[in-house]
Amino acid sequence: MKHLSAIVFSIAIVASSIILGQAFLNRNKTPGTISVTGLGQTDFISDLIVWEARFSRVNRDLKQAYADLDKDKNAIRAYLQSKGLADNVIVFNAVSTQRNMKQNYTSSGQYIGEEFTGYTLSQMVQIDSKEVEKVEKISREVTELLNQGIQLYSLSPRYYYTKLDDLKIEMISQATENARLRAERIAKNSGAALKELSSARMGIFQITGQNSNEDYSWGGAYNTSSKDKTASITMKLTYHSK
Repeated sequence: MKHLSAIVFSIAIVASSIILGQAFLNRNKTPGTISVTGLGQTDFISDLIVWEARFSRVNRDLKQAYADLDKDKNAIRAYLQSKGLADNVIVFNAVSTQRNMKQNYTSSGQYIGEEFTGYTLSQMVQIDSKEVEKVEKISREVTELLNQGIQLYSLSPRYYYTKLDDLKIEMISQATENARLRAERIAKNSGAALKELSSARMGIFQITGQNSNEDYSWGGAYNTSSKDKTASITMKLTYHSK
């Protein structure tokens, strides 16, 4: 009877050792993961243009300088309206006034003081419009105002897209699907199987000019100089695998 009890006791010890050993192995085994980065990218055309131009007048008489500048302002407004622009998209900013001084020196180079030479008054006109092609054309032809004696300096137009939020959502979906397909291919090629999604992290949203060599920025590039643009975004997904 004692001999039988000893055998049973020995078997129990061996079984317990196996169970404890397996439990130890399972506790220290790290679950497999597959991490992938998907890309969402699309080309689009800007639907909003912002164009600015500056004009100025110089005169020793401040009152006359204001009168001349106001005359130019009215001529510019009439010109833009004649080109088909609505008055509500034509915005004139506040007048900037600068007092001009000239430094005088003797023939030997000794400084002898300043001399007042007049006032420079300048003003900006800004156009925000969805009529992109029309404003582009006006920005190129605005030198016609020189024939009226108006010194207007045109700046390069800036281009924007008003449906950017909708575009971003669409691209996140595209990047997520792209990452999912990559993960499935990796799992298949490695003989594993995807389980539940562990984490998802969105990358930086970038907008560059189409077919340009612009560098991507860690903070996110946002091109405003090109009408035709390319937007891109990345999604990093991590899946459990078995």
